[in-house]
Amino acid sequence: MPRVEIDNRVITVPVGTTVSAVVDGLSLPCSGKGICGKCRVQVWGAVSDPTPQERRHLTLMELADNVRLACCTTVQGDCRIRRLGGSDPVAVTDAPAAARRRVGFARYGAAVDVGTTTLAAHLYAPDGTLLAQAGAPNPQTVYGADVISRVEASLNGGATAVTAALQEGVRRLLTDLTASAGLTPDAVDGVVITGNTVMLSLLTATDMTPFATAPFACGRLFGEDVTAAAVGLTHCPRAAVYLAPCASAFVGGDTATALLATDLQENELLLDVGTNGEMALQTADSLYVCSTAAGPAFEGVGISCGMTASAGAIHRVDLVNGALHPTVIGGGEPCGICGSGLIDAAYCLLLRGDLTPDGTLDTPVSLADGVTLTAEDVRALQVSKSAIRSGIDTLLRAARLPADAVKRVTVCGGFGSYLNIQSAVSIGLLPPAFTDRIHVAGNAALGGAAALLLDTTRRETLARRMSAAQVVELATDPYFAHQFIANMTLEVR
Repeated sequence: MPRVEIDNRVITVPVGTTVSAVVDGLSLPCSGKGICGKCRVQVWGAVSDPTPQERRHLTLMELADNVRLACCTTVQGDCRIRRLGGSDPVAVTDAPAAARRRVGFARYGAAVDVGTTTLAAHLYAPDGTLLAQAGAPNPQTVYGADVISRVEASLNGGATAVTAALQEGVRRLLTDLTASAGLTPDAVDGVVITGNTVMLSLLTATDMTPFATAPFACGRLFGEDVTAAAVGLTHCPRAAVYLAPCASAFVGGDTATALLATDLQENELLLDVGTNGEMALQTADSLYVCSTAAGPAFEGVGISCGMTASAGAIHRVDLVNGALHPTVIGGGEPCGICGSGLIDAAYCLLLRGDLTPDGTLDTPVSLADGVTLTAEDVRALQVSKSAIRSGIDTLLRAARLPADAVKRVTVCGGFGSYLNIQSAVSIGLLPPAFTDRIHVAGNAALGGAAALLLDTTRRETLARRMSAAQVVELATDPYFAHQFIANMTLEVR
């Protein structure tokens, strides 16, 4: 069942439970009918979309601040709730701040997440209504599955082609996005784009030389307004485009917008587990950030039967009386396996004795008809797992914070949505101390981009936070190198 954090405690409730049933002592003058609009709370995580009653009572800026009516909002997955008013007051806004806020578009606005493997976008009306959403593979994968491969392709004479591929991908995505809402792309007059620093640099045809050699001193960290033409959006000629701020060459705008969406607080850790695994740790004094080249295994790329976490993917594997039992997204026959299923499968095979902690798998194992796990798949898992775990270890060391002092761990990205915590901890992907502190936030990077779209006054604050971040460079850190070797094993703990 979903885990809900409220008043510094965590409870589990069934999917569909109203937030008003979770928050003790909440005033409900209209008996929970959504009429009075008094039961305001702030909610982050997996909850239902705003209802018509909520849109009548809540302003656009309140919705952008994650304010909801508790009686109208239901729990759909892990989430975090904060009271407003009463004994635990939280000032969402004051009158001067509200007056300064403004939406970043007049007609229709789009929030876009340019991921290394996948592109995603949301379309909004000025009142904050989500009109449409769309996703597509990043067409740059023909130049390599990871960011380094694409940097090399760009520097080796392919700069124009690599940039053109990404711009065309985003252009098509917005075409599909607007078409699903019965619009044409030229109706969009405001866009916020987030992504890691390499993706934003390739999108804008920025010089890629700084990404090729240490010290990776990237001269353009975005957090800026550009024209639609500068990112290839020729079919949205009137669109004002904002590119999310980055902290370094390999800690990008996707981390920044995920920070915004998840409301990272003191002694909390954010993990964006993807091809370019980025993480952020907030302490009392500083924000520590780093990036580790996890590779695309967790997104299904490079795995013999791999696929993204979409319909037809095995996302969970259980061991029942010695037999492997896969669970498929959407039901039906499996087409392949995604990252969370890969982790589960490895854990089950370790328990069954088919797989050794050093990663030895003598023969391929069938998970379902047409879906197998090979020794090469296990090796790819080990590399990705070690990169993420070693990044966590190094970041904690840099901040002088033990793992058991981390109060909350938020895992975002499509991979995290299906992650089995027991399996992840058991194979050593996450420290055991994190077991009961992990929350899943879905595509937080895209959610944060939407927040920047719906409230432009958040942009400057976020840019300042990223520029002040303490960047931990893993590529030159001997402790990371040591931990990477040590964390290659798959240990059942």
